[in-house]
Amino acid sequence: MRVHAPLRILALAGLLAGRPCLATQKVEKKPAPSPEPAPCTAAPYRQFDFWLGEWEVTDSSGKPAGRNRIVSLFNGCGLQENWESAQGAKGTSLNVYDAVAGRWHQTWVDDHGGLLELDGGIDAGKMVLIGSRPSVKEKGTRVVHRIVWTPLAPGKVQQHWEFSKNEGRTWSNVFDGIYTKK
Repeated sequence: MRVHAPLRILALAGLLAGRPCLATQKVEKKPAPSPEPAPCTAAPYRQFDFWLGEWEVTDSSGKPAGRNRIVSLFNGCGLQENWESAQGAKGTSLNVYDAVAGRWHQTWVDDHGGLLELDGGIDAGKMVLIGSRPSVKEKGTRVVHRIVWTPLAPGKVQQHWEFSKNEGRTWSNVFDGIYTKK
């Protein structure tokens, strides 16, 4: 085997340094690392997917209450709600599964300056989110909000929103509606 002059020099330098010649070394291929799973693909991130879609919403008596459009964000890492009531009021929420806390979080903001933050998760097949905040109307009173989304059948979801002014001993209805997919 004839070795070119630059390789001979490298081989000689390697031998003098006590190392084998690079030109004659066998290169071992390391196996490629396993790809990491894509973010937000674990089962808990899919728990609220039943709410995705374009919805017509009626109240418990069947009267039109509004429209809601729920979209997936960032390849399933979150959901965004886009609400418009039958009277024209608007609001949006961002919903995310917080893997560190092991629960869902929702932040709601509306065109009347409303802010509501809720946390929770799946309980008996229903998404249950709860949060508390000071009362807007009654200074010094803390109000607990509980919203439950129940898948009823393909293309139907019930949303029941209640509040309590006494730490959950009694509840008052805010909204009880049926979502029907467009």
